[in-house]
Amino acid sequence: MTDLTPREIVSELDRFIIGQSDAKRAVAVALRNRWRRKQLGDDLRDEVYPKNILMIGPTGVGKTEISRRLAKLARAPFIKVEATKFTEVGYVGRDVEQIIRDLMDAAIVQVRENMREDVKAKAEAAAEERVITAIAGSDAREGTRDMFRRKLHTGELDNTMIELELADTSNPLGGMDIPGQPGMAPGMDIGAIFGKAFGGRTIKKRVTIAESYGLLISDEADKLLDD
Repeated sequence: MTDLTPREIVSELDRFIIGQSDAKRAVAVALRNRWRRKQLGDDLRDEVYPKNILMIGPTGVGKTEISRRLAKLARAPFIKVEATKFTEVGYVGRDVEQIIRDLMDAAIVQVRENMREDVKAKAEAAAEERVITAIAGSDAREGTRDMFRRKLHTGELDNTMIELELADTSNPLGGMDIPGQPGMAPGMDIGAIFGKAFGGRTIKKRVTIAESYGLLISDEADKLLDD
């Protein structure tokens, strides 16, 4: 949650959105009030309820962009959903719950990305060691590893092909229908759960050293987060 004042929030929104000064001021005050609520003690905070924000206007006036920028300032998840179908007469189903699941998924991804930044330095160091091991072998002497390390830093080996063993993040079970709700995905990734239970699946991939760093850093960061 940002600690910016309403004036600072409006100034930030002005950088990206033209006009709509009243809307900007209203959402800036609302966001600041939420920040103020978080500063209250636990007992008093329970007595102060946050209010939702409802923006009304024709297409193209900036409702979505204001919401998106405000979410970014608040470091909150953001999704855009076409909810018109949920208000149709005779509508029956559970699809509306998918909105909440999508928002939760977006929040998990955002938190995980923030946590990845915290372990980025360790992940980069571990990724470099794995690249050197892939080139020189696991039993190479330290002098040999240092020689390859220098070549890595100068970019001499960028086009060299290596084979990596990476965590398989795909879901082998695919989508699954819920009885009575065809076409709906379940609320949890069953494939990911079983993957964790049995130690996780891995795949082998041949890539250049230049391409390998992004894959390895992501892989090592996930290991650190799981630990």
